[in-house]
Amino acid sequence: MVSMNEKEWAKIFKALANENRLKIVKMLYRGHKRSVSEIKRALGISYKWTSINLNNLKRVGILESEGRKGQVFYYVNPQISKSARQAIRIFL
Repeated sequence: MVSMNEKEWAKIFKALANENRLKIVKMLYRGHKRSVSEIKRALGISYKWTSINLNNLKRVGILESEGRKGQVFYYVNPQISKSARQAIRIFL
């Protein structure tokens, strides 16, 4: 993997600095794939805020998604760098 620069690290840390986004990553970290609806229910927040948080995590490369049978499932990006994965583990 390519090493990350300070700007990339700042984006990841900023994304993880939000309580709901941190809960989402924790929920998905062990390789689980969850639908937007499942994540919304677990967090107890609106669909809109769930989607905003998921999109923020996807934009910085922490999460990936796939569509299946009319639903979108999110999971931790398997291509994330080893150092980023270790940083996430520390946050969790």
